[in-house]
Amino acid sequence: MPKGIHFDIAADDPEKAVTFYHSVFGWQINKFEGPMDYWLVTAGSQSEPGIDGGIGKRSDRVATGRSGHIIITFSVPSVDEYIERIRKAGGNVLMAKAPIPGVGYIAYCTDAEGNEFGILEADPSARIQV
Repeated sequence: MPKGIHFDIAADDPEKAVTFYHSVFGWQINKFEGPMDYWLVTAGSQSEPGIDGGIGKRSDRVATGRSGHIIITFSVPSVDEYIERIRKAGGNVLMAKAPIPGVGYIAYCTDAEGNEFGILEADPSARIQV
C-alpha cells in the first residue's frame, strides 16, 4: 500500500528556506549531489514516525508551479501502473514519468479535487536519457 515518503517545499530563495527550517525545527539539511539545485531534509531521527523531504527553487517546480503549498510524494511499486489508476479515478498527470538519477522515477499528479502530489518508484539504476 503506497505511503507518504517525502515532502517537497518550493522557495524563491532555497538557501533562505534552508536557514529558516534549520533554525526553526533543527532539521539537518544538505545539498543534493544531482543535476539540480536541491537540498535534502532529514526532519528527525529514523526512530521517530514521519517523513523526510527537500527544498528546491520555486522556478524549478516540475508540477504546476503554484506557490503556497507543500507537495507530498507517495512510494509506489510502478509509476506507470499508478498513473493509470490515477486517471481512471478522475485524477490528472501534471508531469509525466521522469528519472531522478540514482533514486528512481517520479511523476506529479492531481487527485479528483485538484490537490497535487507526487508518486515515486524506487530504482537506483534510473538515469536521464540523452
